[in-house]
Amino acid sequence: MEQHIGELIAHYGYYGIIIALAGGIVGLPIPDEFLLTFVGYNISRGYMSGTEAFMSGMAGAILGITLSYLLGLKLGLPVLKKYGSKVGIKEAQIEKTHILFEKYGPFLLAIGYFIPGVRHLTAYFAGMSDLKWGKFCLYAYGGALVWVSVFIGLGWKLGEKWREVEYNLHRYGFWIFIISIAIALIVYTYVRIQNAKKNR
Repeated sequence: MEQHIGELIAHYGYYGIIIALAGGIVGLPIPDEFLLTFVGYNISRGYMSGTEAFMSGMAGAILGITLSYLLGLKLGLPVLKKYGSKVGIKEAQIEKTHILFEKYGPFLLAIGYFIPGVRHLTAYFAGMSDLKWGKFCLYAYGGALVWVSVFIGLGWKLGEKWREVEYNLHRYGFWIFIISIAIALIVYTYVRIQNAKKNR
């Protein structure tokens, strides 16, 4: 897999990152986390520009999640069930994501990047539910920013150990994301309380 990803980047450069990520998010069998951590590793070795690689990662994630949203908006659930299996999307994944979207709504767009088998479908269900464009962008693109930053950042930081990081984050990424959100909310609440005390 590393060889194929390496050849893709070597041949198409930053455009290869965009194409691969967009295809992976839409539903093609492309290991997105593997690609992003590999990109981070290449940045650490000086083979790629950090800014251009990050912007390419964001462009690919945004393109893929937006395409999925538009497909859901225009085609609906019957088409997904009929043709999803042709790109590796199983009935069980569809049902699981449907239940999760009913429970968590647009918030699933942000955390869905970190849940194996769900990332490909969250935007599709957002489109089917006629989620407003502004709200979709807020959650979907915000989640993409965190997801791309986490995997490229770790690949860059840990260098040669990037393969191990990709494997563990693929298994535990959802919980890492939830813990990160919880910490961010605690810090945000603390800062607001301190500012409120100063303004009294």
